[in-house]
Amino acid sequence: MYVLDPQYGMHVWPCAVVLAQYVWFHRRLVFEKTILELGAGVSLPGIVAARCGAEIILSDNAALPQCLDNCHRSCQMNNLSGVLVTGLTWGQISPALLALPPVDIILASDVFFEPEDFEDVISTVHYLMEKNPCSQFWTTHQVRSADWSVQGLLYKWEMESIFVPLQSFEANKEQLADSPLPGRHTIEMMVITKVTM
Repeated sequence: MYVLDPQYGMHVWPCAVVLAQYVWFHRRLVFEKTILELGAGVSLPGIVAARCGAEIILSDNAALPQCLDNCHRSCQMNNLSGVLVTGLTWGQISPALLALPPVDIILASDVFFEPEDFEDVISTVHYLMEKNPCSQFWTTHQVRSADWSVQGLLYKWEMESIFVPLQSFEANKEQLADSPLPGRHTIEMMVITKVTM
């Protein structure tokens, strides 16, 4: 069994800063919405959403309690109480996944890191969208290889994506929010929805 290095969820990655910028730029859209962050790690996009008036649920791999502890610490450091933090393992139907309340928006930054995980992420999002047909999946990813794409999987799982230009939400800079991130990384932003007939 292959397990990602637990350090992946222990610091802010460039994609998280870009997704947090998108959430902040569209803060009126997240106000009073229920938002689930997948692979939250330090939870920057989810914390920003909470600060914008959303009810957030933070999740990370159920097998990595240190990442779930990190989600709790991020909430404590930002004076957010009552935030549900839950262990969800992509590609697995678990009691925690089944118990989730309805969600309006699913957030995930850089979850398309390892190609062998792509379908597990997409299948989890598909399940959530089946339960919540009007939900959207807002995601950022770092372009690591021209050969890696989720478009075929989106077609297979009856979803579609719109690429959002970074300049449309002022994220086409090497530094955002007084941070050295995202740096010179090539980041893409997508909004994914169910295909409507």
